[in-house]
Amino acid sequence: MLVDRLAQLEEKIEYCFRDKKLLRQALTHSSYSNEQKINKLPDYERLEFLGDAVLELVSSDHIFRENPEMSEGELTKFRSSIVCEPALAFCARQIGLEEFILLGRGEELTGGRKRDSIISDVMEATIGAIYLDSGIEEARAFIGRFILSDLEHKQLFYDAKTILQEEIQKENGGVLRYELVREEGPEHDKTFVVEVMVGDRMAGRGNGHSKKAAEQHAAYEALLRRKTVSARKNQTGADGIPCE
Repeated sequence: MLVDRLAQLEEKIEYCFRDKKLLRQALTHSSYSNEQKINKLPDYERLEFLGDAVLELVSSDHIFRENPEMSEGELTKFRSSIVCEPALAFCARQIGLEEFILLGRGEELTGGRKRDSIISDVMEATIGAIYLDSGIEEARAFIGRFILSDLEHKQLFYDAKTILQEEIQKENGGVLRYELVREEGPEHDKTFVVEVMVGDRMAGRGNGHSKKAAEQHAAYEALLRRKTVSARKNQTGADGIPCE
């Protein structure tokens, strides 16, 4: 039952809604709303608008206070990396938010539940719903738990392609390129597998539901491997990037 599902989500996000309709609305995609003939609820779009503004305020306040040495341009870039679509979808997937989205049949069949744009919208709508239900402090607490936590690790993931490019350029380590290895699954729900090459060496492999997402995962994998190699090198003097 939907009531039980909402209760499960409340447990996951560590917040219990006073007005359950707000949570249901935050999860309701327009395709689902349009299919309902009775007991029709509005979709999440207005809540998304509000949640986006709350998220921008809270994240701006946080990084401003935590990074007194950063310039205005650096703060803007940092905030953008935290609240961009892939970043919010990443955070939402960590709590399994996509499992609770109410989608219309057509949207479900065409892979909407795995689409970053929808998942990130629902994340913002949930923030907006919490804000309306209890105010800014509860919204701030939610954002702190699920978006602003472990930022160093998350930024490495969010900015993986840029960071990897900068590291390779610094080292004159060779030409960096991404190669599509294969595509899997039906046309509406494809998974792309990409390898990132440094010169003629495979430095990382990633997959995703778009080529861009797969490239990001491959770059992230490459950065993690480089960190592991660097740690070993410091201990043993070994060289190189793990290759396959």
